[in-house]
Amino acid sequence: MRKIFVIGIGVGDPDQLTVRAVQALNRVDVFFVMDKGAAKTKLRALREEILRRHVKGRTYRVAEAASPPRDPAPADYRACVDDLNQAKQAVFETLIGEVKDGETGAFLVWGDPMLYDSTIRNLDALKEAGLAFDYEVIPGITAIQALAAAHKIPLNRIAEAVTITTGRKLADGFPPGVDSVVVLLDGEDTFRRFVDSKVHGDVDIWWGAYLGTPDEILIAGKVKDVAEEIHRRRSEARRANGWIMDTYLLRRATTPSSR
Repeated sequence: MRKIFVIGIGVGDPDQLTVRAVQALNRVDVFFVMDKGAAKTKLRALREEILRRHVKGRTYRVAEAASPPRDPAPADYRACVDDLNQAKQAVFETLIGEVKDGETGAFLVWGDPMLYDSTIRNLDALKEAGLAFDYEVIPGITAIQALAAAHKIPLNRIAEAVTITTGRKLADGFPPGVDSVVVLLDGEDTFRRFVDSKVHGDVDIWWGAYLGTPDEILIAGKVKDVAEEIHRRRSEARRANGWIMDTYLLRRATTPSSR
């Protein structure tokens, strides 16, 4: 039986891998690489650095395939994601085909495979379709953990909840009864909607991009004071690098009069 590891590799710092992840890397015969094009060569370079630094005395192969493109502004988001995952499953099947019986392959997943990543779902779909392999998931450091550590903050206030959501969901406002929100996958700078303290209360933000990498950018403060700076720095960084990975924590400091 072929064995597949799904290894969380953190958000950019090769030293943030867990001991268990390093142990798994040193059992792999074939590493799978999903190429996302010239604009994202730094992402590939980070993966290569992880292998150089942590795989010791072991010969391995690399199986490559182009990552299926995604519509950046779909009319039907869920349908777009379904189509993308079906395309990825076809690519996964080809990559797993490079692993011989008795060998081990590995997907290196940014952050942790359980958080806004479809690798596990796509592998389950392939198993349900009859593809023969077994797999194991190795957890990793998430962007959320890296953000909190970089800003030296706890995510929650005492006895309060924290919601993890997306920019798309945040566009509807803070969830009922929640004053601390961690936001991932926000391509629209949704935090700018919370500048008006008369409507939303006084809102603080801790923002980070390229966390754990030499390109790391950190900004924190009142949304009304730093929103435009974040928007500007984010736009400049995306133009310079061709891509951006960022996340942020929003916390309501005061209660708006409407609540």
